[in-house]
Amino acid sequence: MNRMLAIVERELRKFFRSPWLMMAAMVLPLIQLIVLGNAFGGKIRDASLGVVDYDHGAESLKIRQAFDAVQANVKTFRPVYYGDERSAMEDVRNGRIDGAIVIPVQFSRRVYAQEQPQIALIVDNTDNFTSSALEDKLGELVQALNAPGALDPGRQMPGFMGPPPSQPRILQQIALEIVELYPYVEYMKYLLPGSISLAMFVSVMIGGGIIYIDDKARGVHEGYLVTPITKLELVMGLNLAGALKAMMAGVVITVIGGLLSGVSAIFDPLVLFDLLILIAATSVAFIAMMSLLMVRVEDPLVPRATFGILNTLLFFPSGAIYPVKAFPTWLKWIAWIDPFHYAVDGFKALLLKDAGLGAIWQDLLFLSVFGALMLAGATRLFKRTL
Repeated sequence: MNRMLAIVERELRKFFRSPWLMMAAMVLPLIQLIVLGNAFGGKIRDASLGVVDYDHGAESLKIRQAFDAVQANVKTFRPVYYGDERSAMEDVRNGRIDGAIVIPVQFSRRVYAQEQPQIALIVDNTDNFTSSALEDKLGELVQALNAPGALDPGRQMPGFMGPPPSQPRILQQIALEIVELYPYVEYMKYLLPGSISLAMFVSVMIGGGIIYIDDKARGVHEGYLVTPITKLELVMGLNLAGALKAMMAGVVITVIGGLLSGVSAIFDPLVLFDLLILIAATSVAFIAMMSLLMVRVEDPLVPRATFGILNTLLFFPSGAIYPVKAFPTWLKWIAWIDPFHYAVDGFKALLLKDAGLGAIWQDLLFLSVFGALMLAGATRLFKRTL
């Protein structure tokens, strides 16, 4: 009995000597509760809606005022004004805005003449959550315009201008025409960019984090230290090896996942070349971040306890499963500095929108700068001693 209690005492002493492991065991469930509870099911806020007004009449002015009222109150979207629909549609394709509304020529005249006036909503239907939110809100505005008495001064919506009391009420029947830029995007396709990013991150966690710490614990790392290799060469060599492992995982999941989900873009050589560039930038950013986090770690249990927290903090706020625009402000800040977010955004543009490098240059820039900073930090903190 005493010998058994001695084993219990030893294990408990080891546990309490590692406060980080204790904290990780207790903090991980709380982080998952907070992050996952705020990362799913929220209402879309501050989506960018391009507005192209070819009419410039009294009725189109009422619509623009209604958009301003939405921005000031429920904040579902914020209007961005364009001079022509081609520029607006191009920005929708490239992900700069989430949708565009086109008010045609002579819209006001058609309203007064009751000649079936229409406004067109162009949506990026690769993100069904955001496009549905825009369609629902604009549908509500159109219903309000078509409701009896919608133009009466005493019953107008906030932001609408009613006619003078002496003017008779005009019955409107405005129609909202939905224009989807892409074929129907199944949710499996929507999840593919996040799955590719997650595969590379797991490869980095295993090949660049756990193996590195295990090599240090087994003494393999000491072999490097007795050679004339410099600290920079050692760090760069380890990171290059980890990046190549992540790239292989990214390429495999891209091809197999693309075939399973029916993404035809993977058969385009130009798209494949763009994907390789993005996969390389993502791999370098991930392995450099992991190197900085693990550069001073000695306990082999620490990375295993840390990776659950990292996975929760980086993957779920990335927009891989639910749009970032539905997050609370503090979670958006995490997404804005999260390399996962820029990787997922780039893969969505290339795989789901058939966009090119011009549409993802900001994602590539962030991943490249982030990777360079992480590598510089890891090199600075790396100890070429035992």
